[in-house]
Amino acid sequence: MVCLVSRTGRHLQRYDDLGRRQVVGCIPYRFKCSSDGTISDDLEVLVISSQKGQKMMFPKGGWEVDESREEAALRESVEEAGVLGSVECELGRWNFISKSHGTFYEGYMFPLLVKEELDLWPEQNVRQRAWLNVKEARDVCQHWWMKEALDILVERLTSSLQQQKEQNMSICSLI
Repeated sequence: MVCLVSRTGRHLQRYDDLGRRQVVGCIPYRFKCSSDGTISDDLEVLVISSQKGQKMMFPKGGWEVDESREEAALRESVEEAGVLGSVECELGRWNFISKSHGTFYEGYMFPLLVKEELDLWPEQNVRQRAWLNVKEARDVCQHWWMKEALDILVERLTSSLQQQKEQNMSICSLI
């Protein structure tokens, strides 16, 4: 069961020792399915529009005191993008300044392997979502630090796929 109401307010918001607001986000991803139902190596990532405009980005929001970073990342993905899945190992931590507020932030990003795309989600009336290939997502994403996180994810997944192929080739040569 998924709660279909977004958290609001900042009374539970975390700040670091320097007073920077801490935010957590995800890069929701999946591998394209072929028409015959097989999964390909073609990576797609989900981007969402900002609430106040057409700028595209990955789901992210405040990390609150009653949750882990991973829980916050999953919550933001459900609230903003309407997707559920497996939060994977952290991609990194970035410090940045909000252009709209002129305040400092500390941001953490995680990969989210999407298992389910919801028809109804809390922010569906204020956001658009789109599955894009990596190049398209990188081109439309407005935040440099999210682009860096995407690059890290692509490198990680590419390396993992290469290792799997090498292991399969090794197993095949033994048969």
